[in-house]
Amino acid sequence: MRRRVVIAPDSFKGSASATRVAAALADGWRSRRPDDEIVILPVADGGEGTLDVFAAAVPGARRRPLRVTGPDGRGHDGEWLALPGGVAVVELARVSGLPLMRALDPLGAQTTGVGQALAAALADGAREILVALGGSASTDGAAGALAALGARFLDARGASLRPGGGALAELAAVDLAGLAPAPAGGVRCLVDVDTPLLGQAGAAAVFGPQKGASPADIARLDLGLRRLAGLLAGTPEAPGAGAAGGTAYGLAAAWGATLVPGVPAIAEVAGLPAALAGADWLVTGEGRFDRTSLTGKVVGGVVALARGAGVPVLVAAGQIDAPEPDGVVAAVALAALAGGTAPAMAEPTRWLRAAGARLAADAA
Repeated sequence: MRRRVVIAPDSFKGSASATRVAAALADGWRSRRPDDEIVILPVADGGEGTLDVFAAAVPGARRRPLRVTGPDGRGHDGEWLALPGGVAVVELARVSGLPLMRALDPLGAQTTGVGQALAAALADGAREILVALGGSASTDGAAGALAALGARFLDARGASLRPGGGALAELAAVDLAGLAPAPAGGVRCLVDVDTPLLGQAGAAAVFGPQKGASPADIARLDLGLRRLAGLLAGTPEAPGAGAAGGTAYGLAAAWGATLVPGVPAIAEVAGLPAALAGADWLVTGEGRFDRTSLTGKVVGGVVALARGAGVPVLVAAGQIDAPEPDGVVAAVALAALAGGTAPAMAEPTRWLRAAGARLAADAA
């Protein structure tokens, strides 16, 4: 019996893009079930790969290259995406992401490149901007981005602060007089976490360690964000305000951006809800499937959409460290197929194909 199969994975970070993952899973599926109709729809959560998902899903999307200041202050080639209708997409990971750092610098890393990309989109006439927040190297509360858009962050002597979240501990005043106005259609930040800005559950404490922050660094970064929150009329406790080192908070407080969950917004643009109508199976996946996968990540969002549409789900992941949630019929780990994590990461395409074939057999 011919089945309709929708393949909608996230990227396997450090191993394969979402597009590559989807293609390999499809190849493996076809090796077992060549007559099935396969719909490939890579998805992202607002982090790495979001720009590629929009580019693949939206006819007429145009990549716009630009030179930016990277998160460690070095020049870097970046890009943003122009969609029909005057909509621009800026992916933080492309211009200020953690992989762009030569060495971790939790206090000095900056979001200047984000602001430069936003400024380029404004200069191009963008009427609405989507900012994909995820994979950041910094914890500067969007200070770098806002400075690139004309804001000034000053110490007690009236001097401009040096870049980076560590300098915010010396913040005494914020001057928004020169800040470029947001586009008429508004700004939406696509977030993949519900972390607030401050405290033990905030941006510095939760995500600082993966950016190289020591306990002392975390305390300094949180102090800086607290000073920033005291000077901007925002909502630091809002879910998602701590996304991308507080970039979500800064853009919301100073530029009027709204925070929206990334997965549903990106899935809608990719056409996933429509594709699920009449589908027999949904195949999704990510590098590591664990308990956090169901909170803001691609797999959790995709599973929820499939559950609502009554479509059973199959999951492929590099590693699996959680029980299968409701709606997931079967899950396969590439590490189990390859005999370890290292061989799975060394040949991701091979083992993704094997996973696709295994899931097709499970669906027979």
